[in-house]
Amino acid sequence: MNTRRNRTGMKGFTLIELMVTIAVAAVLLVVGVPSFVAFQRSSELSSAANSFVAALSAARGEAMKRGRQAVVVPREDNNWATGWTVFVDTDNNQQFGGSDILIVQQGALPSYFSTTGQGTAQSSPAYVMFNPSGYTQASDSTFQAATLKIERNDISGTAKTQQTRIVIVAKTGRVRACQPATDTTCTTSAVE
Repeated sequence: MNTRRNRTGMKGFTLIELMVTIAVAAVLLVVGVPSFVAFQRSSELSSAANSFVAALSAARGEAMKRGRQAVVVPREDNNWATGWTVFVDTDNNQQFGGSDILIVQQGALPSYFSTTGQGTAQSSPAYVMFNPSGYTQASDSTFQAATLKIERNDISGTAKTQQTRIVIVAKTGRVRACQPATDTTCTTSAVE
């Protein structure tokens, strides 16, 4: 009697196949991780600029809605990288205090971002203020534009130019974010 035996093929990977797969995965990680980090930080930069634009727009809207001055100030000293506070300034001193109406607060930016203000955004104390008509003004009631530059401080050269955003607040209260690498009107001295 001839019995026929069923041979089941062995299933799985050989050691060589496993090592080749791990080597390919390692190469992909070495190539992909730096690109992912750059992508993530670029996204965070755009998010920070957009958050500042949203804070300024909220301040302008509250100023017009309530018929009072609304202000955006850094959370600590004159350093916008520590975050910002938006409030309705009931005592007209451009500093957040007990009687003021809090609108929104933003936490600190990641440590690989630096910020530089122009106009009232670099004053001491730094602030951006909207009057009840929605115009940007200084504490002496003159209309004044302001800018805030947010850039990565962990890179240099052309990569740094690509990783820079400027938020421009016009005297009229119009707020926009732009990228100096692609927009020739996007400068820290811009007023529109």
